[in-house]
Amino acid sequence: MNDSFGILQSLKRIGVDPQNPGTSTGSVWMDSGESHLPSYSPADGQLIGKVQQTSAETYEQVITQAQMAFETWRTIPAPQRGEVVREIGNALREVKADLGKLVSYEMGKSYQEGLGEVQEMIDICDFAVGLSRQLYGLTMHSERPGHRMYEQWHPLGIVGIISAFNFPVAVWSWNAAIAWVCGDVCVWKPSEKAPLSGIACQKIVSGIFAKHGMPEGISNLIVGDYKVGEWMTQDTRVPLISATGSTRMGKIVGKTVAERLGRSLLELGGNNAIIITENADLDMAIRGALFGAVGTAGQRCTTTRRLIIQENVYEEVKSRLASAYSKLVIGNPLDEKNHVGPLIDQDSVKNYLRAIEKVKAEGGKAVVEGGVLEGPGFESGCYVKPAIYEAENHFEIVQHETFAPILYLIKYKTLPEAIALHNGVPQGLSSAIMTTNIREAEAFLSAAGSDCGIANVNIGTSGAEIGGAFGGEKETGGGRESGSDSWKAYMRRQTNTINYSTSLPLAQGIKFDI
Repeated sequence: MNDSFGILQSLKRIGVDPQNPGTSTGSVWMDSGESHLPSYSPADGQLIGKVQQTSAETYEQVITQAQMAFETWRTIPAPQRGEVVREIGNALREVKADLGKLVSYEMGKSYQEGLGEVQEMIDICDFAVGLSRQLYGLTMHSERPGHRMYEQWHPLGIVGIISAFNFPVAVWSWNAAIAWVCGDVCVWKPSEKAPLSGIACQKIVSGIFAKHGMPEGISNLIVGDYKVGEWMTQDTRVPLISATGSTRMGKIVGKTVAERLGRSLLELGGNNAIIITENADLDMAIRGALFGAVGTAGQRCTTTRRLIIQENVYEEVKSRLASAYSKLVIGNPLDEKNHVGPLIDQDSVKNYLRAIEKVKAEGGKAVVEGGVLEGPGFESGCYVKPAIYEAENHFEIVQHETFAPILYLIKYKTLPEAIALHNGVPQGLSSAIMTTNIREAEAFLSAAGSDCGIANVNIGTSGAEIGGAFGGEKETGGGRESGSDSWKAYMRRQTNTINYSTSLPLAQGIKFDI
């Protein structure tokens, strides 16, 4: 490996040996006897390391250990569980630079975005610590004299987490930190495209649990392809599956989990749009659209894929965007002078090229032409040009999410027309409007406005904070993670009635005397 950016030293400081295979139950690393899964960096095409895949036998060991750990972990008071999570957040602070570098190199996002992803992990730990003292229930008045009613929340058990390559660590932490303070244990399947980032996190977390004398199996890692995910989704011992990925994958997971009457929390595709009105601050609008469209090389579920622009400012927005795109610097994500890194792999590049062919075939016109970059620095073959095309909302390719930096420009006349265009896609994750007109802003946020789970005013579609519930509607899956009251997804509700009288009256005044 060409280690000019010190990746091996970062791995060493985190405590990860990229040649050490294993599946982890707590701090115990198991030899599954299975083949090794290689991890290549899209930045330079180099092999970072190999990770041993989970076997069916090892999976059973992990689940059994997790069940045993749950029996202990659920009995520990929630504020004490929060203190353990507090130390996990502090441990992440100590390795932020090294873990951010690994995320950047293994996934391909810029180093600044890698640091931001680790900061999200730290933030959710802080949030979860406070939450550990706020798992509130309710009290209700009983219709029967001498009775008291209330509800409380109990942990579910094992939470299965399936995460995607584009956020190889942050989305796991959104689930895990909250699940832990709720009293659950976690089994995590990271993306097979970024397994070393998962192993790094497991090393860090397992050390904290061990330090506190906690049982093995509160935090677990299993590595492999879709078959490993199938084991989890079909397993009745895993009451909740939280899965992040494509809509196609989510439909399979949702159906499988529903057939066993389990719960699924799905965070799936987005086809996010920004409406730019004639009352917008165009400087702000261009900046929001630029990062939204090209950040993480367009590989975010919240990436801006459509700009719906009022006809009076359309030409100016198009011209200014083209100028801004011409100033983008593309290259190795660990070099901080670069704005855009690579796509994750060659398959993603092929999808990008197919999407460009399709939008042209349907009548789209290039504003900034796309293409694959070649030559020194681009040897991995995963670097592409962020592209812009004028299109119509009804184009088949525009109706689909392409996980690449392709932005479609769509013209509108009236705000109701813009909102209809905005909502006229199967997905419903993130959305935004750029306007200085309060009436336009409020119309966009009303029940007749954006149909997405996230709706912003004068900020882009990317960059959600952990304090708010994250998730979307329609083909985005309907799940909610991270802040607000998302913790309820990781617990079961129980209604309690206590009779402290000397009689036994029935509800609804029913008489049943013998």
